[in-house]
Amino acid sequence: MPLNSVPLIQIFASQQARSRRDKLCAALRQLITDGTLRQGERLPSSRLLAADLSLSRVTVEAAYTQLESEGCLLRQSGRGTFVTTGLSTAQPVKKALPAAAPTLSLRGGKIAASGGCDDPLFPQAFAAGSPDLRAFPHDIWRRLTTQRLRHAPEKLMGYGAPQGLPELREAVARYLGQSRGVRCDAGQVIILTSSQQALQMLAMLLCDPGDDIWLEEPGYSGAYHAFVSASATLGTLELDDQGAKIADRPAPKLIYLTPSHQYPTGVTMSLSRRLQWLAFARAQGSWIIEDDYDSEFYYGAQPAPALQGLDKAGRVLYLGTFSKTLFPSLRLAYLVVPPVLAEAFQRMRSVMDGHSAQLMQAVTADFIDNGHFQAHLRLMRRLYASRRDILLSALAAKIGDRVRPLSQQHGLQLTVTLPEGGEERLTRQGLRAGLLLPRLSPLYRGAARQEGWLLGFSALQPAEIVGAVEKLAALFAAPD
Repeated sequence: MPLNSVPLIQIFASQQARSRRDKLCAALRQLITDGTLRQGERLPSSRLLAADLSLSRVTVEAAYTQLESEGCLLRQSGRGTFVTTGLSTAQPVKKALPAAAPTLSLRGGKIAASGGCDDPLFPQAFAAGSPDLRAFPHDIWRRLTTQRLRHAPEKLMGYGAPQGLPELREAVARYLGQSRGVRCDAGQVIILTSSQQALQMLAMLLCDPGDDIWLEEPGYSGAYHAFVSASATLGTLELDDQGAKIADRPAPKLIYLTPSHQYPTGVTMSLSRRLQWLAFARAQGSWIIEDDYDSEFYYGAQPAPALQGLDKAGRVLYLGTFSKTLFPSLRLAYLVVPPVLAEAFQRMRSVMDGHSAQLMQAVTADFIDNGHFQAHLRLMRRLYASRRDILLSALAAKIGDRVRPLSQQHGLQLTVTLPEGGEERLTRQGLRAGLLLPRLSPLYRGAARQEGWLLGFSALQPAEIVGAVEKLAALFAAPD
């Protein structure tokens, strides 16, 4: 509250009035007229203010009474003392001058021009990439959090290791080894805030301005933004039914791939193509960033093991996140790096934001070690598979061949293609109807672009999916 601040003490001491009561009245009037104290704001009790200013309570009571008689304060028994007038009635408010245009660095300008990365704040059809938070085991999470707070909570309240809590790094290494075939130990695991933070760190640590980086076409815009902000030279990789094709041009510094479930087409990279990429990276000295997003959510045969598990030359950096498997506000992700890079990433983290929240790291480690994580994933796979089926059935029944679904075996969203010329108009009409329709075409960087949408279904109840598809069908039926 303003009255407990140093400025009040300074104003009080600077007053030339003869009595302490008059000095306090003058100081309070100044705070009211300059807008520091606003109309309706509650003042401290006379006892608290007297203690703060080393005055007698009688002096403060006298000052409050005087200002009440002047109409500046209102005193209500049992409620307190309130400002009844303020800057708005004491003097006119001057309009603020327009702010000067910011002078950004070249990197800052590129980041600002990129438009940033927007994530949905609440479940809405058809926001992509959102887990169902209504189906999360809240009681289990609450119990684990309480247990951690009950036993030596001070250990989790201080600064943490930049690389991450050892318990969580060990749990992640075990889980990835068992479920994804990743070959690593806890010393190679870096706990981060998000996959986007990991991409920014990768760009800063491994890429100099002008270095070549290859990305899939179409591909994840978050990776594109991270590498553009590093002033890299970006090259695109064509896709076929086996995944990203190796380009016939000089080798890049970095290669960003989503081999298990290509974003956004859903193509799974074949084993032969994986081996070709590993041989290429080994021979050319390139780094491969394997973003294994959504690999936990498969609705058919179990996905192929991670590319990192096949890598014998230490050229693959493996990236994953808990935002989709647990919940987004957890703000925990992980990066598995070759041993030769672990210390550099640890030091990089120490100068960025130090470490992730220790309590949440500890609770996540317990959630994994006690078997809750695997149980939750099994339940979510069944739940999301049923919702994917409902979406596919509703699209076929209501819209027919106006949209064409792509791969349907993974993920929290279904990518569908549209005939050329309708994406922008229908997306705009959908927004007016209350539908979010994430567009496919902006994920292409070249001139040739496929129009379509990424229809998120995982966070929606069955009735919500059907209702949203009915709204979508109405867009196609409406005149242009």
